[in-house]
Amino acid sequence: MQPYFMPYLGYWQLMQHVDVYVIYDNIQFTRKGWIHRNRMLQNGKDEYFSLPLKKDSDYLNIDQRFLSDSADKELLKLTRKIESNYRKAPMFKEHMPLVNDIFACDKTNLFDFLLYSINKVKETLEINTKLVISSDLEIDHGLKSQEKVLAICNELGATEYINPIGGLELYDHQAFAESSIELKFMKSKLEAYPQFKNAFIPGLSILDILMFNEKKSISEMLNNNFELITNG
Repeated sequence: MQPYFMPYLGYWQLMQHVDVYVIYDNIQFTRKGWIHRNRMLQNGKDEYFSLPLKKDSDYLNIDQRFLSDSADKELLKLTRKIESNYRKAPMFKEHMPLVNDIFACDKTNLFDFLLYSINKVKETLEINTKLVISSDLEIDHGLKSQEKVLAICNELGATEYINPIGGLELYDHQAFAESSIELKFMKSKLEAYPQFKNAFIPGLSILDILMFNEKKSISEMLNNNFELITNG
């Protein structure tokens, strides 16, 4: 998976379910994805929030991108906005320190910052899965898409590969079967929970779930609110 910024529930369900979770650091940064941004609740609607990045080539890898020189000030403003939006949420006092910690991270490399945030949320969610950085693996890093995934699986001795449901059309069951790897897809069930008195907005950043749900409820979401699709 790419390293996403405070990603939605499905990212953590996948991490919780597998034995090894590989995070790409040496693939191209994409501005339109979720690498440096996400959504939170603001006045009953969804609002994007983003990490401030230095202007640079769109062809650089994630680990070659950096936060802007004014990131400290911009992240402080973002922290205050999150605080304002969630101050009255039931679990605000318990989890706002996590937000403060992540946004105060002194790492300026984008991947390092994202990995710090992922590890902090992983710890909070009590997920014990082993994380592996893709560039640490001895594979041909010039490979792309399915071929790179297969190389990673073979390097790690995997017998199963699980991808989010969005990749259903990207991978070929037969190609994985030829490497003795079972291909599965995880489909998250984004069931409603109270978001103040507003109509429920699914798929927001994990920070929204943390602000509104107790630990037991979050554990239930992580372990049960999904289905695995195995048919080719």
